[in-house]
Amino acid sequence: MKIDIEKYSPNIQDAINTFWDTRNKQKKDQKAKTIKDSGNRSAVTGGKQLDGFLELLSLVAIDIGIPKSCIFTKGNHIPGYFRPTKDWDLLIISPNKKLISVVELKSQVGSFGNNFNNRTEESLGSAIDLWTAFREKAYPNQVAPWVGYLMVVEKSIKSTSPVRINEPHFKVFNEFVGGSYLDRYKILCQKLILERHYNHCCLLWSKSDYSYGDVSTDISIESFLHAFIGHLLGQLNEFKSKEDE
Repeated sequence: MKIDIEKYSPNIQDAINTFWDTRNKQKKDQKAKTIKDSGNRSAVTGGKQLDGFLELLSLVAIDIGIPKSCIFTKGNHIPGYFRPTKDWDLLIISPNKKLISVVELKSQVGSFGNNFNNRTEESLGSAIDLWTAFREKAYPNQVAPWVGYLMVVEKSIKSTSPVRINEPHFKVFNEFVGGSYLDRYKILCQKLILERHYNHCCLLWSKSDYSYGDVSTDISIESFLHAFIGHLLGQLNEFKSKEDE
């Protein structure tokens, strides 16, 4: 089955539009309610901003033959190893209860200094928790699931300017020297794949004018969708009923 990724370009743009529209509405609503919370924190805690990407991934899965009933975008708690459960953004589970795909969605707008380390720790912690639970047979009788990580980062002066590094005791790795926060997110995503914490990662930059783009071709939205589709195609037999065989 040949999949034309280009046909999803309007859906990707719609997801970006939803991201900014939802974020702006949440900030406006919070201001109207005079809730004592910082503007950028409201974007982190508000949720719903990346729902457009959930719709995109769900559409892609349905297009290649995954039943809608097997795609979960709410109440996605699955067992962890270091904690009882973790609520992932998207799960695909076969009718015979095999965990096929797991996806985490994150974003960052402003407050880069405060939140980059948090995002790094979250991504690592979630992956290690899941893979250790898999090793301990929390999801029994199956091959390894496909685990994806998609990140949207605001492109601005603050995210593209070099960041000063503190080295009071030891030197940091060379790839971090002179880099911006957007560079750091690129390195993070590439290393998450390299160390096999995630099967694939996607890093998109975006501006409030609804423009967006890939930070690097190896972690582009196109390569992410190709990897996602490839795994699902390889697991389609898990979704066939006995009548189909």
